[in-house]
Amino acid sequence: MIDALRIDAEEQRAWAGPWFRIGGSLALLAVLWAVTVPAEPRFRLCAFHWLTGRQCPLCGMTRALFALGKGRFSEAVHFNALSPLGSVMLFSLFWSGAWRARLWSAGIAAFAVYGVWRVMGA
Repeated sequence: MIDALRIDAEEQRAWAGPWFRIGGSLALLAVLWAVTVPAEPRFRLCAFHWLTGRQCPLCGMTRALFALGKGRFSEAVHFNALSPLGSVMLFSLFWSGAWRARLWSAGIAAFAVYGVWRVMGA
């Protein structure tokens, strides 16, 4: 009975195959394109901004990702300078490989440096 409930490795690979990855990427892109968020939010969800009045490394990233989904690159960079990198990191979650780990390591380092720069008020 328990053996009947187990999913073998081949079935798991078929589920997480290229069609799932392509479909997930396209669905995410469709949501980013179809949904419009306000350019200036009514209230900020960032606890760091509430406490310090300064922007954290991710402040503006939601608005920037939705702007990128609509092809508004300059608007996205205005909201968050690292939004193109954040977008690539987000879409990389649908793919696997050694390059994804390197991308995320470099991305986290870039966001850390950007965060220090933002906090220092530059």
